[in-house]
Amino acid sequence: MEPITLEITILKPVSQVWKFFTEPSHITEWNFADESWVCPSAENDLRVGGQFNYRMEQRDGEFGFDFKGTYDEVIPKQKIRYHLDDNRQVEVTFEEVDANTTKVTETFDPEESNSREMQRDGWYAILDRFHKYVENN
Repeated sequence: MEPITLEITILKPVSQVWKFFTEPSHITEWNFADESWVCPSAENDLRVGGQFNYRMEQRDGEFGFDFKGTYDEVIPKQKIRYHLDDNRQVEVTFEEVDANTTKVTETFDPEESNSREMQRDGWYAILDRFHKYVENN
């Protein structure tokens, strides 16, 4: 399947955007699509060969899963490339538009069990929540 690409512009410096995207204490604050979900824990070994595990759960506790992967490339404040446990590829770039503006581009391989539109909407909802979290903190 062809990858899906999402872009968002955040009115904060790239250093802050990078920090909030990569530090577990921040990840747990934004890494869910809507208020019916939470991210109660995040582990992140941000280096080539390092792994991450973000626990995703419905707020009511009825369902949850681990979002896990391994880093293939890490260029601080510029790019993160990783593969998920099912070998789908993800790339996130951080482009400094100016001193107080960062463009984040996320490209990911969709999985086969859900529609492209559903996956795009879900990943975009998380990216938009990230955007709001960064700009409000």
